[in-house]
Amino acid sequence: MRIESIEVTHDVAPPRARPIRDALQVLDGGGTVHVTVRARDGLRDVVTGTSSTGFGRMRAAPGALAAFVAEVLVPEVIGADPFLVRGIRDRLWRHTDYHGTAGFALLGIAAIDVALWDLVGHALGQPVWRLLGPVRDRMPAYAMVGWLNFSVEELLPIAEKAMAQGFTGVKMKVGCATLEEDVTRIRAVRSVIGDGTRLMVDANQVFDLPEALRRGRVFQELGCFWFEEPLRADNHAHLAELAHALDIRVATGENDFGKRQFRDLFERRAVDVVQPDLRRAGGATECLEVAAMADAFDVAYASHGGGPHLHLLAAMPNAIYMESGFLPDGARLDDGCIRLPEGPGFSQPDWRG
Repeated sequence: MRIESIEVTHDVAPPRARPIRDALQVLDGGGTVHVTVRARDGLRDVVTGTSSTGFGRMRAAPGALAAFVAEVLVPEVIGADPFLVRGIRDRLWRHTDYHGTAGFALLGIAAIDVALWDLVGHALGQPVWRLLGPVRDRMPAYAMVGWLNFSVEELLPIAEKAMAQGFTGVKMKVGCATLEEDVTRIRAVRSVIGDGTRLMVDANQVFDLPEALRRGRVFQELGCFWFEEPLRADNHAHLAELAHALDIRVATGENDFGKRQFRDLFERRAVDVVQPDLRRAGGATECLEVAAMADAFDVAYASHGGGPHLHLLAAMPNAIYMESGFLPDGARLDDGCIRLPEGPGFSQPDWRG
């Protein structure tokens, strides 16, 4: 089988009427890059695989990434055997090394990597998770319930909806101007979800080490399950100090690029729950390798985001959660879990029945 063509398109999202906000930034809508890989085995019908790379902000970014993928990466892939996914990944890393792979280029590599795995699943008529030697056929999920621009009054019905849909864990943003504001918001959500539901807090990198220590001690007393991105993602040294000083789990990783950055995170014992982002980490192949490293260091794995990541989590012994938005109206988790889908490629759950 050989790759015949790769189509790259993008769209720009309209501005949100009410942008969501965390402690670091306003996410006002960016856009999406779509990649479609087509391959043929002799005279057989063409098999396709697709991926979509979303941007939460910067409307110029989707067009720039689409051009980079089409003009820089695609020529290196045409004619290759799509089943040699790791070989293609390695080739693209070498091709982009001169100007730096970690960063913008890696999002492009990830887009092609995910589309290749999707194609392999479609070629074999199997969901990707079944091709990976899975350890489970369902995955626990938690709901993201509390952006910083939501008032305390708005947080309550959002948390109630998460409970109604069967989530056994929820996450909310912290990083208000004062610790007291964070505490008020945490207690409000806790009053809805009860003591039996795990509550995670996410600071989006805004604290320095002294403030992260101060707030982390309070968050752990409030029974929070993990403290996410308390410091700059690239400050592995201070993350290690924080992880050693606090009892609450330190979670980070969504803004780390490639398995070698994650290796440093693990060697420093700077993380308790690692959270790769499928786009920034480098795609499905890279995330699987990060998970294997994490397992060797006894570090738990929880995805940043869902989508194709659901299939990867099924094959990771150390995976504990998939991050999720709300389910479609009327849908409910099965004992706090999402069942793995049976459609080919990176198929997604069908909530209709």
